[in-house]
Amino acid sequence: MCRSPLTLGLALALASGIAFAASPPPASIPATAAVEGARVELWIERSAFAIEALAVTLIVVFIALATATWVYHMASSREPRLEYYERYRRRLGRSLLLGLEILVAADIVRTVALQTTLRTILELGLLVLIRTFLSWSIVVEMEGRWPWQSRPLETRNEHI
Repeated sequence: MCRSPLTLGLALALASGIAFAASPPPASIPATAAVEGARVELWIERSAFAIEALAVTLIVVFIALATATWVYHMASSREPRLEYYERYRRRLGRSLLLGLEILVAADIVRTVALQTTLRTILELGLLVLIRTFLSWSIVVEMEGRWPWQSRPLETRNEHI
């Protein structure tokens, strides 16, 4: 599969996220020095939301592309082949991994830039721990190995 749908999906999701984050705050906020901090916080919150929206958009787009590709291959093949299903599973797993990594980035932006308290840092640590466990579980399911283990030689050069 060519990389152009990936590039297009990333560009569309990033553009929509930037447009949302860059939109001006409500007109009801007066422009005073005390409110500048609120504007910065609002912009950071919108940025974190845009990063989350990017993650969800990428997951949905890549799952839709992987599903469409799988359905096309299954419909055009005379007999169902296991390799189509395995490739489909790997693509689904990779889209979920990418989305989880981007969601962790959004959580870090929100926590570090907005609310740096012990409670929010502990919540961030718990979220990162859960998402890391999910990522590891997906890697084990897809590849049959832990992320820190080396790949077997025959699968290192595999193109997907």
